[in-house]
Amino acid sequence: MPADDVDRIVSAWRRERPDLDVTPLEVLSRISRLARRLDLARGRAFAGTGLDSWEFDVLSALRRTGDPHELSPGQLVSETLVTSGTMTNRVDRLAARGFVERHPDPADRRGVLVRLTRDGMAVVDSALAELLAHERDLLSELEPAERELLADLLRRLLRPFESGTG
Repeated sequence: MPADDVDRIVSAWRRERPDLDVTPLEVLSRISRLARRLDLARGRAFAGTGLDSWEFDVLSALRRTGDPHELSPGQLVSETLVTSGTMTNRVDRLAARGFVERHPDPADRRGVLVRLTRDGMAVVDSALAELLAHERDLLSELEPAERELLADLLRRLLRPFESGTG
């Protein structure tokens, strides 16, 4: 298999620090670099929809909930892995664009719910279709069984972080 940038990095560390086991870099540096490249690719996939990746993250979290497509700000924080201050800013910006609305939470007098608007649903549905087409192309180098195996292995690595033990 041809070498990649991580092979070069690992080789350099092995030369400079032969006393350390740098094998974790062979997996985790690739994941890190791939995540960054995927973020950039997502930005390109969303270019035609006018959304930024963070906007897609919030809108898709709402879209996935089903009718009436609403969550509390705290639930959005959990879904998108950002701070509450960041989420407040994001909801403000999405509301200004007409993609979400705030409504009082009937179960909590002090709470609000963030609801996807018709325009928000249209733009997130369009962005999802663009993203899936783009990501399908990215994964075309792998056979279906390889994609399934990779998904299983990544799930095993991610699970401790999601359960709070990682």
